Amino acid sequence: MKKIIFKGCGTAIATPFNKEGVNFEEFGKLIEEQIKEGVDAIIVCGTTGESSTMTKQEKEDTIKYAVDKVNKRIPVIAGTGGNCTENVIQMTKYAEKVGADCALIVTPYYNKTTQDGLVAHYGAIAKETNLPIILYSVPSRTGVNILPETCKKLSKIPNIVAIKEASGNISQIAEIADLCGDDLNIYSGNDDQIVPILSIGGLGVISVLSNVAPKFTHEMVQDFFDGNVEESKNKQLKSLKLTKALFSEVNPIPVKAALNMLGYDYGIPRLPLVEMSENKKKVLEEELKNFGLI
Repeated sequence: MKKIIFKGCGTAIATPFNKEGVNFEEFGKLIEEQIKEGVDAIIVCGTTGESSTMTKQEKEDTIKYAVDKVNKRIPVIAGTGGNCTENVIQMTKYAEKVGADCALIVTPYYNKTTQDGLVAHYGAIAKETNLPIILYSVPSRTGVNILPETCKKLSKIPNIVAIKEASGNISQIAEIADLCGDDLNIYSGNDDQIVPILSIGGLGVISVLSNVAPKFTHEMVQDFFDGNVEESKNKQLKSLKLTKALFSEVNPIPVKAALNMLGYDYGIPRLPLVEMSENKKKVLEEELKNFGLI
């Protein structure tokens, strides 16, 4: 059985920017709210955190700030992925040095690689750190899918402990669960598939939804583990319209708009992402109202 980093809801937390860079005051407010509302982990500098448009210094500062702010109350998982293996190694070493609990490492994008390349890439990183590693498969963004057979090979590496599966392919995720068993824990990477993935052995979700509905998302997972499967299912279905609105444009465009609607000063995404279109913003606001969040 591989080490369990968390069981439940981990928030893929958004990063607020202002003219000076990262707005740590607002970032700290959201971290505190997440912990107060019961989330089980914080994932910093991931896709939702806009890591691809952050400087190396901003990433390091943001990881360290999150680790210090959370102060061991829940695990902090640092997004250290990229498409240069050596850079990923260096960022992962930094995350380990400042006290992160785990690294979330996305597949290399743009230059992509073969399945053998994925084994070599992750293997090289794993050798250089003692941190547990969560693989991150999101082929709609990266153009690279971690196939089940590749997951099985990677699961034999001791500190590769889990996968964030965001392929959207339930059949593939079931095959990963079957092939890897206890050698690779599975987290849903899609908020509309939390309960289906729990039903085939998943341990939880790395969530965008929980930025705005942390208690609800945590309880959806907890209900399932407590045996209240019907209630968990009902929460999954109840959240579908809000989730759809949160992904009506490229993540994290909508969730940053939603956080602003909830009273945070989260600004707008960095280029090449732009502010949410007005018509979709109205739909998002309506769904937040329907959900009782505003």
